[in-house]
Amino acid sequence: MKQKDQEVLEEKKPPLTGATPEELAHAIFDVLDAKKAGDIKVLRVEDHTVITDYFIICTGRSSTQVKSLGGEVEFKIGERGVDPAHYEGRDNGNWVVLDYHSVILHIFSQESREFYKLEKLYGDAQEIHFLSIDEKTEAEEK
Repeated sequence: MKQKDQEVLEEKKPPLTGATPEELAHAIFDVLDAKKAGDIKVLRVEDHTVITDYFIICTGRSSTQVKSLGGEVEFKIGERGVDPAHYEGRDNGNWVVLDYHSVILHIFSQESREFYKLEKLYGDAQEIHFLSIDEKTEAEEK
């Protein structure tokens, strides 16, 4: 692991209690990015559904990574004072869902993501871009 990646992982983060949905989505994105989740998409869906403000969709490269990404998000966001209202698929290596009310996280295996095509259902939703660790490092080096 690069020194910069390690520093980002160990950085003390402020509490998320009272955070906006976008701040919570960004925090979840950062955990997924640090753990090398694949193809992370953050969709602002509040104008398309009443169930949440943001969907975060990502891919795990193996059933073990799918499960560990869910556990890591639950742990890291929990350390900051916010626990999911619901966690589905804890023992499933194909699809894990963490429901934080204003943000719903979907972690898929590659096969499940291709089958469900969740981002296509919300294809007209605004995609939000947060800087990844690599993008932040690149920007700092310039």
